[in-house]
Amino acid sequence: MAAQSDGGKAGVGCGGGGGFAQLYDVDAEEPLDSAAIHICQCCRSSACYWGCRSACLGSLLGRGPPTGGVGVRETHCPPREQLWLDCLWIILALLVFFWDVGTDLCLAVDYYQRENYLWFSLTLFFVLVPSVLVQILSFRWFVQDYTGGGLGEVEGLTKRGTVALGCLYPGRDRLQLVTIWLWQATIHVLQLGQVWRYIRTLYLGLMSRRQKEHQRRWYWAMMFEYADVNMLRLLETFLESAPQLVLQLSIMIQENRAETLQCISSLASLLSLAWVLASYHKLLRDSRDDQRSMSYRGALLHLFWRLFTISSRVLSLALFASLFHIYFGIFVVVHWCAMAFWVVHGGTDFCMSKWEEVLFNMVVGIVYIFCWFNVKEGRTRYRMVAYYIVVLAENSILTGLWYAYRDPVKTDSYAIPALCSVYLTFAGGVLVMLLYYGFLHPATAHLQPSPASSCCAQLLWGLPLPPSAPPTAPPTPAHMAKSQTEEDVAETCLPVFQVRSMPPISKPEGPLIKIDMPRKRYPAWDAHYVDRRLRRTINILQYITPAAVGIRYRDGPLVYELLQYESSL
Repeated sequence: MAAQSDGGKAGVGCGGGGGFAQLYDVDAEEPLDSAAIHICQCCRSSACYWGCRSACLGSLLGRGPPTGGVGVRETHCPPREQLWLDCLWIILALLVFFWDVGTDLCLAVDYYQRENYLWFSLTLFFVLVPSVLVQILSFRWFVQDYTGGGLGEVEGLTKRGTVALGCLYPGRDRLQLVTIWLWQATIHVLQLGQVWRYIRTLYLGLMSRRQKEHQRRWYWAMMFEYADVNMLRLLETFLESAPQLVLQLSIMIQENRAETLQCISSLASLLSLAWVLASYHKLLRDSRDDQRSMSYRGALLHLFWRLFTISSRVLSLALFASLFHIYFGIFVVVHWCAMAFWVVHGGTDFCMSKWEEVLFNMVVGIVYIFCWFNVKEGRTRYRMVAYYIVVLAENSILTGLWYAYRDPVKTDSYAIPALCSVYLTFAGGVLVMLLYYGFLHPATAHLQPSPASSCCAQLLWGLPLPPSAPPTAPPTPAHMAKSQTEEDVAETCLPVFQVRSMPPISKPEGPLIKIDMPRKRYPAWDAHYVDRRLRRTINILQYITPAAVGIRYRDGPLVYELLQYESSL
């Protein structure tokens, strides 16, 4: 299962998993099983790993070092993000989806009743076409996950594994298979594929917290499902909500009046755009163990940053489109081509095949029409500054042309407030962005593990971390074989009552999937999120073996692991 990628070595960090972090029950008499979740040895909770929010990370922020080293903390951890926050985030995302699509459909019906057939057609077009495309992609993913060879493509499995496959598909009889396929076909025909994925994510997340047996399976099923629905929502939002927002604002400006339903629909589209971007970036960070996860406070600030900057951009586009219809289309196409070329020139590495990468770059070009979207690992400040300078210049030109050629009789009442709104919202978005990056942006994990991440990584493997290498050259075998004198031995002799270190705990043996490719750099998804074959293999092996399934990429340190998955890419 090889793919070509421009990857690189990543450092050991204290990453996080998306919502529903499985916290250790401190009141329970028995710890979780070894196949479930790993616990921070500083505070006996997984909060250290899930988002770097526990007290054992307080030393990194100047709040005092963790006490006790490896073992049980005597003090209590600070309040952790609870299960209700994870559930609330997904429920709110589902409500925003219903609000956005529902108001657009109601607005289309209103245009039809008022015999505005042009606005009715355009509004309905931007609702149905993106929805159909996303449902086709979602159903295709379902087909790839549910079919495609199963154990026949997994090497090294015995006949015992074939019998155990019944655990993965409990209803192998024809009736249940037909029921599953009919259910999936029905919900996708009704354009409810994303709704079903949100509900399933919520269910899997709750089960990963409540089921002490096979927690690892529930959790990764939730992570895979949540990643799918976020990618689908990102695609649909910029194909549906963004054009819909520009369309409705242009209609209101051109007709010189704003209906209540138009305002509600525009607000829903704007909130949907900001919410999807914040949710996508939070999940992407949470899914990678080489990046510290984003807190909900950071996600909320990220949401307001997107709200302000997208508002400024969309308002300037709508003002220009209300007068220059043809030139607006030309501007959008030219800007999209320029941004897509910029993305291609930067060399992205998101997808598993070349044509998927080209399609992804085209979609990112659409996203860049409205807002900034990071697609390349490394320092983004210069690229972001260049992008916002271009956007500010474009907004100034678009609004300036509108102001110069507008009808003063119709637009004098709101011309100056509209211009002020464009620049004030842009300035507000930049200010919130600076606050986010200055205070709530998760710091990138360093190559050398921190004390808090060390305990997590040590517990992941059950093995102590290797000592940090000095900046000099590594010792040669001749140095290692150098004999010591008796004085040297006496000077380095340990005290009689020195407590000996615990012997390393052997890592439970389990199936190991070796991938002949490097791990993708942030902000790209890991291969086991975007490659459906690899994901299906992982799911099968999880159900036929009690041990943890390992994933080993081409390069990387031995102790680098994503949960119970090896990731020496």
